[in-house]
Amino acid sequence: MKFFSLFTKAPQHQRFAYKPRFYDAQKEELEERESRIKRELERERGVLLETPGNYRTRIAGSFQAARKRSKPAAEPNAAMIRLTILLFLTLFIIAFLQWGQPALYLLILFVPFYFFLKFRRR
Repeated sequence: MKFFSLFTKAPQHQRFAYKPRFYDAQKEELEERESRIKRELERERGVLLETPGNYRTRIAGSFQAARKRSKPAAEPNAAMIRLTILLFLTLFIIAFLQWGQPALYLLILFVPFYFFLKFRRR
């Protein structure tokens, strides 16, 4: 295994600079109280500015409203399509084993007819 390491660089050890942050719990609490009091005063005056918390509630509400307005999908779900294709292939294999090449010819005639009916509706 030494042979491969001759052509590649040896990995260097990881270096990272850890700079500890200073956390002042009292200052954090004071800033939170000040911002809460300012919001209450603005609410009393009737001048409430948009805050990030308000965006969240508006966004969540708009998603719920859109879900209520949306129509159910008109096309069948994917599981039903897969089941139909699986059933069709199974029946084709049984017909091919039973009748041979005439089943293959019927399939060749059926595929263009199916596409004609499918695209005629659109």
